[in-house]
Amino acid sequence: MVTRSLADDRARYDRATAHLDAPLAIVDLEAFDANAADLVRRASGKPIRVASKSVRCRALLERVLAMDGFQGIMSFTLAESVWLAREGFDDILLAYPSADRAAFAELAADPKLAGAISVLVDDPAQLDLIDAARSSGTEEIRVCLELDTALQLLGGRVRIGARRSPLRTPEALRAFAELVGERPGFRVVGLMAYEGHIAGVGDSIAGRPLRSRMIQAMQRTARRELAQRREAVVRAVREVAELEFVNGGGTGSVESTVAESCVTEVAAGSGLYVPRLFDNYRVFSGRPAALFAQPVVRRPGVGVVTVLGGGYPASGAAGPDRSPVPYLPEGLHYDAQEGAGEVQTPLLGSPADDLRIGDRVWFRHAKAGELCERFDQLQLVEGDRVAATVPTYRGEGRTFL
Repeated sequence: MVTRSLADDRARYDRATAHLDAPLAIVDLEAFDANAADLVRRASGKPIRVASKSVRCRALLERVLAMDGFQGIMSFTLAESVWLAREGFDDILLAYPSADRAAFAELAADPKLAGAISVLVDDPAQLDLIDAARSSGTEEIRVCLELDTALQLLGGRVRIGARRSPLRTPEALRAFAELVGERPGFRVVGLMAYEGHIAGVGDSIAGRPLRSRMIQAMQRTARRELAQRREAVVRAVREVAELEFVNGGGTGSVESTVAESCVTEVAAGSGLYVPRLFDNYRVFSGRPAALFAQPVVRRPGVGVVTVLGGGYPASGAAGPDRSPVPYLPEGLHYDAQEGAGEVQTPLLGSPADDLRIGDRVWFRHAKAGELCERFDQLQLVEGDRVAATVPTYRGEGRTFL
């Protein structure tokens, strides 16, 4: 593989897109494919279910699912799941509960959709909502149960992890699986457990060694606790339901998740684009594949340029780590008084003096697929040319959230 510097990357991105006006977004296909291959290596033979929220581009979902080692989609809304199934994707796990009654009515009335989509539930009220939405549809609904993975310490007084499912113990999951199994029109087919406090929290933060060691210690404890509990939960649920899959993990926890024998597949998506929040991991490193460019429109003074727009914050608790980061040329940073702006963004640093009106500054988004909510097209770059222009979800008129 050819080794390139960041300056080389900047030059070829500029050449590839010279015929286009910025703002624009690209995906470097060489980096995307290399990141996909590394995820497969890390998964050690277990299939990877692609998290669509981290991709949000149908063409790139098709590309990665054509690669050995990837199987199925983890979707984020029921409307998205229905759309993807109608577009030919046939193994879709909806990873979040839905209250979309119209989509549930469509699901229950269509055997193709009902066979392709599994929906997440963790509360009897969700089953009630689905039944109330069925209208005349009688198709059996495939159900996936979710396990709460959070680490609880000091008798539950300390909780580390996302607040997701209320189902935590083997007894609770088994009882709920029995309830679903006894209810006409539903069948338990899967179990999901997303350890976000392991998969989504970097453990090697530049310049913060003490915090990094604390995170590493927390994650060691969390991995041990969850591995034991997940195995007990899977064993208990299998006593009352025939599980087709047990899904776990995310980009940041692939190795530890697939090491659990009870897990049959791992989820990942952000590792394909490698946004800035995935720079802080010890066990893997990827190549930034998804970038966006903003044009220089002003030169207010020495060491300063202003680019158009750029204020694309990521979801999550508000903070500096949720902002995009200026990436190419190296050495630019925000004005602390302004940050990334709605319609203009001042950037400071010595590289600003070499930039002219119309030049591009390339940014990395903090998260992965959320970038696609800002652009209706992705330019797929191979070497120093645009190999294809493909629509994002937004470009296909599909803004699900």
